[in-house]
Amino acid sequence: MHSPTPKLIPPEVLLLAYRSGIFPMADSREEEEVFWVEPRQRAILPLDHFLCSRSLAKVLKQDRFRVTVDADFARVVEACAQPRVEPDGSEIGTWISHAIAASYRNLHRHGHAHSVECWLDEHLVGGLYGVAFERVFCGESMFSRADNASKVALAWLVALLRRAGFRLLDCQFMTGHLKSLGAVEVSRAEYLALLAQACEEQPRCSLPQALAEVYSAAAAGEGAGAGAGLAVALGEAEGAGAGAAEPDALGRGAGASSPGKLIWQSLTQTS
Repeated sequence: MHSPTPKLIPPEVLLLAYRSGIFPMADSREEEEVFWVEPRQRAILPLDHFLCSRSLAKVLKQDRFRVTVDADFARVVEACAQPRVEPDGSEIGTWISHAIAASYRNLHRHGHAHSVECWLDEHLVGGLYGVAFERVFCGESMFSRADNASKVALAWLVALLRRAGFRLLDCQFMTGHLKSLGAVEVSRAEYLALLAQACEEQPRCSLPQALAEVYSAAAAGEGAGAGAGLAVALGEAEGAGAGAAEPDALGRGAGASSPGKLIWQSLTQTS
């Protein structure tokens, strides 16, 4: 059994590590010790080059999922920490130990860790979480319990990061899933240079604020006209986000345009 009070990695230590290009992992769920990783080849997802397939675009525009930010950070981390079963029936363990999970929950309370959730009705069916500082977002893990849920979460993350003024989305290690969505590998030296540039300034707003602006724009019907909708979705319209509307059960405000369509439109544009 794991310790009921796992030893936390202090927030300042975690942030210093990420600003230095390293991050913690553990050998198993129950492991109390962590080790620090600095990959020689780093996967990043250029925010202007997200690959949105036709099938994913259809899911986004249909608002198949209700998307939130920081609505249930702890449940997203726990879902990501569950062992995964391969098609052949073999089980893959997790690097997210109880100590690491507790440390990120604590970092979330300090405002530097965020989650993106996908919901069907009131069921959490997909999402991701990561660490945010300056104009950097370091993605940690994602999960999916419904077709396309993790892809939708990542698409929304990319669009919200662009809107908020972030510059670097770190994916840590390359996978086939990430590569299909536009991720590329860079060397350690290239990553550190990109990291330093992204740490020079603060973003325009936080991810929760960017989400509120998208729902507000949709509620105002600003996606109806292509020009206005694209400008709002990309954060180019002055004063966007004032009087942000709460999303309804379908993820839309009353009389709204589709927030998912705004997200899709923003992903088709390059800055």
